[in-house]
Amino acid sequence: MFGSTSKHKELAMAGEETFTFLARGFEFKGTLTFEGAVRIDGMVSGAIYSKGTVILGEHAMIEGDISAGTIVSSGRINGNVTATERVHLLPSAAMNGELKTPLLKVEEGVQVHGNCEAEGGVKSKGVEEPREAAPHAAKIRVSQRGEALQR
Repeated sequence: MFGSTSKHKELAMAGEETFTFLARGFEFKGTLTFEGAVRIDGMVSGAIYSKGTVILGEHAMIEGDISAGTIVSSGRINGNVTATERVHLLPSAAMNGELKTPLLKVEEGVQVHGNCEAEGGVKSKGVEEPREAAPHAAKIRVSQRGEALQR
């Protein structure tokens, strides 16, 4: 009657990602470290680290740095944000600090104060050397306005 079935245990053990929820009214001072996804709707004074996803709800207030794979925020962050995959800032989000991520999505209404470094998902190749013209290419003199000049 109250026993668990092995099928239920298999579903739980099938590699589901761990999800932690810190509700509104939650207050914490110190460093938080998570393996999986976490949603925070409370107040944190300190650093947050996760290999997975950090979701900040509308009522979240973070006083400290956040480092995670993916960060989705509609809360307030006063600290540096670093993501290894992406950052998505929703309309009610406010951020004061440095932001570094490969991919960045910012919705209309977001407030960001600080520096932002988003690579666009593609590693930069660096500056390429200027190419030389082919030996058979015609050389034309051009004015400062871009008009061809007579020889």
